[in-house]
Amino acid sequence: MFQLAYVAGEQEGLIPEKPFLIGETLKEGTHLDIESELNLIRETRRELKANCSSEKAERRTMKELGLKRARQFGWPNTYVFTKAMGEMLLGHLRGELPVVILRPSIITSILKEPLPGWMEGIRTIDAVVIGYAKQTLPFFLVDLSLIMDVIPGDMVVNAMMVAMAAHSEERAQTIYHVTSSLRNPAPYAILADTGHRYFYDNPPRTGRNGEPARLNKMRFFSTVARLSLYMAVRYRLPLEMLRLVNIALCGVFSRRYDDLSRKYRFIVQLIELYTPYSLFKGCFDDMNTERLRMAMKKEQDSNNAEEYYFDFDPKSVDWDSYFYGVHIPGVLKYMRD
Repeated sequence: MFQLAYVAGEQEGLIPEKPFLIGETLKEGTHLDIESELNLIRETRRELKANCSSEKAERRTMKELGLKRARQFGWPNTYVFTKAMGEMLLGHLRGELPVVILRPSIITSILKEPLPGWMEGIRTIDAVVIGYAKQTLPFFLVDLSLIMDVIPGDMVVNAMMVAMAAHSEERAQTIYHVTSSLRNPAPYAILADTGHRYFYDNPPRTGRNGEPARLNKMRFFSTVARLSLYMAVRYRLPLEMLRLVNIALCGVFSRRYDDLSRKYRFIVQLIELYTPYSLFKGCFDDMNTERLRMAMKKEQDSNNAEEYYFDFDPKSVDWDSYFYGVHIPGVLKYMRD
């Protein structure tokens, strides 16, 4: 089963490779009944349809319900909440079937094979890279001293292949953290520094005539309180003033207000989405994964054969070189449009 290390929620300290048991939650004093959650979803949808709610209203209500239930049990969002429930059910219903659960952290672009820099889907750090390249994201919520737990996509695939082979004849349930925060930690400052250096050396051309863009260095806020104060003074107050002027002038600035308001909401939503990761203070233990690496290496050494080496050791990654020479160019090449 392919999972996500951040099913751990917003825990701090060393996070072990252990499965979630049925009914377990991240908030003390609570118990999770998955069947009750399913019934709540069905009943809510039934009420919405009975009230002839629009499709848009139904989506909004269900999204708000999911977030509320996730936070009630200690998870920051619906995505990791449902991932955790899936893991509980798999462990509860597996019987004697062998179960291997891989929990990668933030998956980044391919390091080596088959195509360095390739990726599919924008990850947390990629939104910051693209926003900086286009100069549409002037600030972000992240503590640059915290560990940015990322792992290249090919290492995740390699770990998956080795784990499948290692447990093909077992009946146990095993958890693997495919992560880097313990073996080769990289603070967010590395991405900030390499990103600034890369775009200084390779300025994006965003002008009408293809001239190099004038880059403003992105501002980073290490706490929600500081960012909230900045946004209130820099954006919310001017927006409110524009709204009042627009009303007084009978809608002359309606288009301008709507455009700025839309951009403001987008940034707020982006920050809310990524805050559980950009301010994450946990460290993922990967003892099981390290044992898997050692067993694979021992078997290859004993066979004395030039077999393909399934590398998933984060210690082999030079993060500065990777971000500057592989990941950032890959983001711009494959994801920018």
